[in-house]
Amino acid sequence: MEYFSSLADLPRDFGPSAVTIGKFDGVHAGHRRVIKQLCDAAKAAGLVSTVLTFDRHPLALLDPEKVPTSLTSNEQKRSVLESTGVDAVVMVEFTREFSQLSAEDFIQRVLVDAVHARLVFVGSDFRFGRNGLGTVDLLIERGRQNGFEVRIIEPVRPEGDRVISSTWVRDLLSAGRVDEAAKLLERRPAVRGEVVHGEQRGRKLGYPTANLSANLEGFIPADGVYAAFATVDGRTMPAAVSIGNNPTFVGVPDRQVEAHILDEDLDLYGKTMEVSFVEFIRGMAKFASVEELVSQIALDEQRVREILQVPARPTATRG
Repeated sequence: MEYFSSLADLPRDFGPSAVTIGKFDGVHAGHRRVIKQLCDAAKAAGLVSTVLTFDRHPLALLDPEKVPTSLTSNEQKRSVLESTGVDAVVMVEFTREFSQLSAEDFIQRVLVDAVHARLVFVGSDFRFGRNGLGTVDLLIERGRQNGFEVRIIEPVRPEGDRVISSTWVRDLLSAGRVDEAAKLLERRPAVRGEVVHGEQRGRKLGYPTANLSANLEGFIPADGVYAAFATVDGRTMPAAVSIGNNPTFVGVPDRQVEAHILDEDLDLYGKTMEVSFVEFIRGMAKFASVEELVSQIALDEQRVREILQVPARPTATRG
């Protein structure tokens, strides 16, 4: 996959392309369906399948108080888009200047001059240009004049009338329903960050944890304990993951993400870890004593092993 971090990076001979445009936050099943249609059409017509997306939600610039939390960082989004098989991704910096492009200028500068579009895939509610004044009807009309065809994408509704959306995924993750979110994403929801030093409480309790930096990539699910997988240096390992401030102790940062990797005691400080969530185990709770907490952690680990189908903890490693 070719990746371009701006329209200016595109070579003059790029394309001709089949392109779809959007935020693609999370790259969920609806997005994947669109990209599959795009890739199939591009292949049939000998075009370069292209996703044009943005480096931030437009509301981050236009109305910061209303901007939703992103499901993925730009790097995560790039990685997931690459897995779809698309030929090229153009991640446009959504600047004030870009937001002020008129609908006519957007068509000319972006679709005609930059990506040399021959096919353009958009939803029926697609709006573009300054103040969102560009409509699908205008796009179709200008497409006839500029040599590109517009194809309307039907929304994906897996159940009832609700359309798969990034908002729906956020709602599920905010409720800890990571397994349901995974169905909409067609992959496990994940966060990624650097392993940093903590207070060593887990080690003292016999369950050492890798503490992730507060500067995480990805959407952090609801506080609680989860069955998950932790990936470091290309190695994926089963883990019990805690999210929250662990109210049994004082001074634990809010929304701390800690991963106890099963049957391993590794030096991971400074390394990047990705945690992909499988299933919610229980909510965060305050225990009357450390002994009660340790007993509950043992039960949590047993449940995680059952979910991830990991054999019982070897007696030799108990501590």
